[in-house]
Formats: sequence, structure tokens, C-alpha cells
Amino acid sequence: MRRPTINITPQERVGRVVLGAAGMLAGLLLLGGQPGTVGVVLELLLVASGLDLVVTGALGFCPLYKKLGHVPRSLREQS
Repeated sequence: MRRPTINITPQERVGRVVLGAAGMLAGLLLLGGQPGTVGVVLELLLVASGLDLVVTGALGFCPLYKKLGHVPRSLREQS
């Protein structure tokens, strides 16, 4: 399997990993606190979005950026 091209700057990668980890941690800490289905669903969505940020930051590849054709200026100048 071929690794996708990096389309996220190093600064954004760090930010994604940090914010994603914080979101996952917050979602996991809140998971037992809210009674009811809506609270649990929202907490699980927070954990899932945090996981997405951590994974895309760690890989350096964002599928949405690729689909939109977005390439950061600093990465365009390197090519």
C-alpha cells in the first residue's frame, strides 16, 4: 500500500495532534457524566473527531484537503 502525499504543514500537524488528543481526552472524561442518549452521542462524536485529528496530524495527510485540491503555500513552494 502506497503512503499518501503529505498535504499538511508541520505546524498544522502538531496542532491537530494536540487538539485531537485534548478532544479525545475531554470526550472520554465526560463519557459517563451525561445521562441520556443525546449526551452519550455527543461525547462519542467528540472522541471520534479528536481521533480523526490525531490520525490526520500523525499521517500528515488530510483527505478533505485532497478532495478540495488544497495544498498549503509552503508545501507548494517545496515541490
